Amino acid sequence: MSKIRVGIVGYGNLGKGTELALRQTPDMELACVFTRRDPSALEILTADVPVYAMDDIEAHKNDVDVLILCGGSATDLPVQGPKLAEMFNTIDSFDTHAKIPEYFEAMDAAAKKGGNVSIISVGWDPGMFSINRLYGSCILPEGETYTFWGKGVSQGHSDAIRRIDGVADARQYTIPIDEAVEAVRSGSNPQLTTRQKHLRECFVVAKEGADKAKIENEIKTMPNYFADYDTVVHFISAEELQRDHSGLPHGGFVIRSGKTGLNKETNHIVEYSLKLGSNPEFTSSILVAYARAAVKLSREGVCGAKSVFDIAPAYLSPKSPAELRAEML
Repeated sequence: MSKIRVGIVGYGNLGKGTELALRQTPDMELACVFTRRDPSALEILTADVPVYAMDDIEAHKNDVDVLILCGGSATDLPVQGPKLAEMFNTIDSFDTHAKIPEYFEAMDAAAKKGGNVSIISVGWDPGMFSINRLYGSCILPEGETYTFWGKGVSQGHSDAIRRIDGVADARQYTIPIDEAVEAVRSGSNPQLTTRQKHLRECFVVAKEGADKAKIENEIKTMPNYFADYDTVVHFISAEELQRDHSGLPHGGFVIRSGKTGLNKETNHIVEYSLKLGSNPEFTSSILVAYARAAVKLSREGVCGAKSVFDIAPAYLSPKSPAELRAEML
């Protein structure tokens, strides 16, 4: 069977990570990259792969089997996602948790109109963490689920800060609060507010003449991103940001604390954790696996939007069901 042809939309950190991930998947290949920048000025790693302008994307409907959308959740995906889902099978990492239901509805309508498959909110959270939350709650129905992120750089939150008027660049670190983590691991099932679980720390490069007080207020009051957290904002130079905050590590863990037994006397702790050297490279690797699933489903005649909950694990693998049963079950 011919290789799955993948198109990348957007060539930032996530787009570059996706290109790297595709180099490790023998059954898939990078077909093209779409950019809002000048295509002739964009240099990618893969030789002989064309770069096209976003405005010309419809002309290349027959060149790819699936698009991986690498734009941000704040402003890119809500506009790009439904438009592209009408024309292509798509994968994205939309991560504004509170808006996932409405985004799903928009993507579902668009994908069904075009007869395509769109798998949304693919990554490690939402994504892999979501699956572990689901597993934990099903296996241990008497209990509580806790999710902690970090310490690490949140791409989505950093992008949201960069969209604020007067901001030249920014990094946002999500930091678990140690006391909350230890309380959960003790099995005491504490009731924790959003603010009690995480701190958000921001390092911001302001443009010359920008109103720093206004920027700080906009960050701290931003709904869905910072308003519900204790947030610390540091203004630093571009040189300091490059020197001290150029990496993109991240990680976190999902913990299910549950009880079984006649009188709920037996305690269980299930923990899934990640320690990521590069948030975008790991997220991209998940996107690529789900791109394979989208193409498999599309070839079966499926259409509409899906989440990670809807995708059977076998669809992520290049191996056959028989190989998976023999090697991994």
